[in-house]
Amino acid sequence: MSTENQVRATNTGESKGAPGSTGKNISAAKQAPKNLNELKDDKVLRKILEKKKQEVVLYFWAAWAEHCKQVDTIIQDLAKKYSKTEFFRIEAEKFEGVSEAYDISAVPTVIVAKKDKIIGRVDGVNIPKLVKQIADCCAATNGITTQPSVGAVPADLKQDLNTRLKECINRAKVMVFIKGTPAQPRCGFSRKIIGLLNENKIKYGYFDILTDEEVRQGLKEYSDWPTFPQLYINGELVGGLDIVTEMAPTGELIEMVPKESILS
Repeated sequence: MSTENQVRATNTGESKGAPGSTGKNISAAKQAPKNLNELKDDKVLRKILEKKKQEVVLYFWAAWAEHCKQVDTIIQDLAKKYSKTEFFRIEAEKFEGVSEAYDISAVPTVIVAKKDKIIGRVDGVNIPKLVKQIADCCAATNGITTQPSVGAVPADLKQDLNTRLKECINRAKVMVFIKGTPAQPRCGFSRKIIGLLNENKIKYGYFDILTDEEVRQGLKEYSDWPTFPQLYINGELVGGLDIVTEMAPTGELIEMVPKESILS
């Protein structure tokens, strides 16, 4: 699995700014909190870690990593909430020494550091875990006594996720959420459902849930269906492998598929 993008071995050169931005440190859509800093000198970070008694949040990102766009927004919201905690955005490839020191092999990665110790870490896109990790590590410093329950996500962030899930489900008239790709399925169930779609000459879109943990977990709740693969037709859940296996021989499956999604 990897929800994250592997950090490239070579430096890409001049920073292109935050993902989705126009060269600014933070998307112009939001005002950056004062405690959210763009790292420009690793010596500054070292001094802050040495002097500060409180925790410091380090967010490692890369301009080419699509997944960082979403985490950018979350980090900004968390920095506003935990205003007494210093947050740093660190371009992983530009500051290779810092990345190596914290064993950063992929982006996005968020580290919570206190002096020379790592007290929290989230690799990849896992918003519920990130929200809880920052709460666990930073609540006391910020005078926040009520911490969110395990896996709790602010309502506005959950709404954003539901919007994203809906968009994913409607990318094609027939969408299947699988482990791996049609060419290289990563589990037997995914391989079988792809085989059924191909046998019935159905044109479909797919989403590899192993590339995005947030979609993987969020879709279970969104559709109230706990397992994968999941098949959707016209934005509606049909079911998993068992249901599709039962529907295919009777012709019920092909009857649900829009004509434009049936290959001639």
